[in-house]
Amino acid sequence: VHQGRAAEHLLAKVFIKPGDVIPMNYHFTTTRAHFEIVGGRVLEIFGSEALQTESTCPFKGNIDIDKLHDVIHDYGAEKVSFVRMEATTNLIGGQPFSLANLREVKEVAADHGIFLLVDASLISENAYFIKQREAAYQDKSIAEIVREIMDLADICYLSGRKSCSARGGFIATSNKTLFDRLRPWLPVYEGFFTYGGMSTKEVEAMAVGMREMVDPDVAGASAQFVRYFVERLVENGIPAVTPPGGLACHVDAHKFLPELTSFEYPAGALAAAVFLTSGIRTMERGTVSMDRDPVDGKELASDLELVRFAVPRRLYTMSHVEYAVDRIQWLYEHRHLIKGLKFVEEPPVLRFFLGRMAPLDNWGAKLVAAFQADFGSDC
Repeated sequence: VHQGRAAEHLLAKVFIKPGDVIPMNYHFTTTRAHFEIVGGRVLEIFGSEALQTESTCPFKGNIDIDKLHDVIHDYGAEKVSFVRMEATTNLIGGQPFSLANLREVKEVAADHGIFLLVDASLISENAYFIKQREAAYQDKSIAEIVREIMDLADICYLSGRKSCSARGGFIATSNKTLFDRLRPWLPVYEGFFTYGGMSTKEVEAMAVGMREMVDPDVAGASAQFVRYFVERLVENGIPAVTPPGGLACHVDAHKFLPELTSFEYPAGALAAAVFLTSGIRTMERGTVSMDRDPVDGKELASDLELVRFAVPRRLYTMSHVEYAVDRIQWLYEHRHLIKGLKFVEEPPVLRFFLGRMAPLDNWGAKLVAAFQADFGSDC
């Protein structure tokens, strides 16, 4: 497929019926949008530690097995489209699941005739964390761990831009019944099976990326940078998500800006403030990233308000991290200047992509004036 959300579109169209529920460890923005558009309902059944941004829990991406049993009992197996597990859950700070938990999830799902779907976009980092944090796998290679995850999955899909470092995406399954259900729809939306909307060059690049991603030095590259970044922020009293996860260093905007409510968009405001004072483009992962309730149109508050400082592998140096820490530290000391935001243009779906926002009380100008007073107008 041409990208990860194209895979989500096909999976939603083929496997989700109106009124179905989809239990998962946590949603991703485009995933939730695709599933809800076809009438499904996302159920996040994470463990008790998942939303604790200061934690030592090594696998905050695990599914709560008791909650999974409850979902199946309450809704009936026939109403559960599938169980979805996301490798290094993006919206709660890049937190991994354990293989022990994945195996339990598969057993419960299989016992009720429900298939297991794995979002493998960041599978190499999840495998790296399993090797680092799960005692039974310390002597296993990244490739062996990835293979075991895939053996448990009935379907896996991914965005190639993450672990594979390539454009495009794919859906993979060894289940002939599931394959036959997907097969007729791929040419309708993506092109034929040999390319799926991707160029030959992109397919070749993804094949190389899949081989490289299981190299221990590659799989751990971003994770090690993220750990250093998080540790430096914590040393300076900045509320960063712990334990350090994959993909990015995440700052807890609720703790950074405790006076702002969810509907004043603290993560969005902090992301804007970071850009104004450093030129660093971060990503809001909070209420701005939530779509409105599909039934009544009410705005939904996010569980967490995070600002994502993505750390792509093979790109940054230690000096980049130190620069970011220095500017975040200055911003933390002047956080009283940061106020909220409001939407001035709000699209009906995935509003964080194309929506436009404005600052409340013109706080951006006041923040820039304070910054220039300390660093000068040419900085």
